[in-house]
Amino acid sequence: MSKKKVTTDVFSYDGSIKRALVVVAHPDDIDFGSAGTIAILTSHGVDVAYCLVTSGDAGGDDSTHTKEERAALREAEQRAAAAEVGVTNLTFLRWPDGQVEPTLLLRREITRVIRTHRPDLVITQNPERNWERIFASHPDHLAAGEATMRAIYPDARNPHAFPELVREGFAPHVVPQVWLSASPPSMVVDITDVFHLKHAALTRHESQVGHREDLEEMLRTWSRTTAKNAGLGKKRLAEGFKVVATA
Repeated sequence: MSKKKVTTDVFSYDGSIKRALVVVAHPDDIDFGSAGTIAILTSHGVDVAYCLVTSGDAGGDDSTHTKEERAALREAEQRAAAAEVGVTNLTFLRWPDGQVEPTLLLRREITRVIRTHRPDLVITQNPERNWERIFASHPDHLAAGEATMRAIYPDARNPHAFPELVREGFAPHVVPQVWLSASPPSMVVDITDVFHLKHAALTRHESQVGHREDLEEMLRTWSRTTAKNAGLGKKRLAEGFKVVATA
């Protein structure tokens, strides 16, 4: 029987990415989906910034915190998680958790962040529902991904989109490429050597995963499956993305 041809690319840093922006719905979304990749990028000197649409004030834990207290806690957890992988530049848009929609207002605010950071790469959530793994398709995830894609094209590059931003000094910017958290991916990033940083980042989200004794093994299983499906070695770990050219 002939061996199935592997069509998934494996990321290799070539120096073309100098600045990257990650846009997601909730604190911990980045760390579940791409913290290993972020650690790889920052190790190459890439200037990575995060944009969180919400502060996770409806975070699903059993605490008796107020929404304001929970938001403050989860922002602090995300800052600590970001530091584990070399990121200190975080923007919280503070949309209500569980109520995110790809509105013009949200597009404008994401456009503002894009024009501020001026990234060569944006990493965001897949706006397409995954029927095989429904938990990856939280409505906020879909909305954040869709709003980000609309901000990338056409808003951020168009001087006539949100002209008030130009008046405020936010010049248009073209994002050349986007990586969507996706299944199946068109590209994987081998995170074997930085997996400990991904795990460390996730453990900082104590309010969300502090009860999970199986956290490390769960992350290893997911990463191992992604690597295996891409044809990497038996002991390799990976994160996967759908690469979209946007220039």
